[in-house]
Amino acid sequence: MAEQAGAARAVVGLTVDLVVLGDSGGVPVVLAVERAKPPFRGHLALPGGFVEPDEGLARAAVRELAEETGVVVGCRQLRQVGIYGDPGRDPRGRIVSVAYRVRLDGVPAPVAGSDAKAARWVPVTVFLDAATPVAFDHREILHAALRCGSCGCPAH
Repeated sequence: MAEQAGAARAVVGLTVDLVVLGDSGGVPVVLAVERAKPPFRGHLALPGGFVEPDEGLARAAVRELAEETGVVVGCRQLRQVGIYGDPGRDPRGRIVSVAYRVRLDGVPAPVAGSDAKAARWVPVTVFLDAATPVAFDHREILHAALRCGSCGCPAH
């Protein structure tokens, strides 16, 4: 379809989300934050946020994880899970997110920061339970990260 001259384009925001997996006493856990601000105030969410104009995607993911949870990882530890951009996935507007997965050997104590009210390790089964209030499409992202991790692939 030909583009109309002078047609306005929608502004699209770019974010990153992180699936940080660990093991707590034999129980698979995921690092989650409790959102302090709308949308989805009080809901669990994966750590993440907006990419700054001057940074790459992996660097943004590392920064957001540290800001929201105090957990520090390196860019080389990240594995891309997928890109999520369905219209309506975020009530703030058209937002596309690049999701990453990282598996940690331990479960470092998270410290909530930035726009996170709280940060904590949550059993994967609890995060995936439909009764648990989860923000955005983060349940879908966790499902994809678990599928990716189970096949042993380096990235999806």
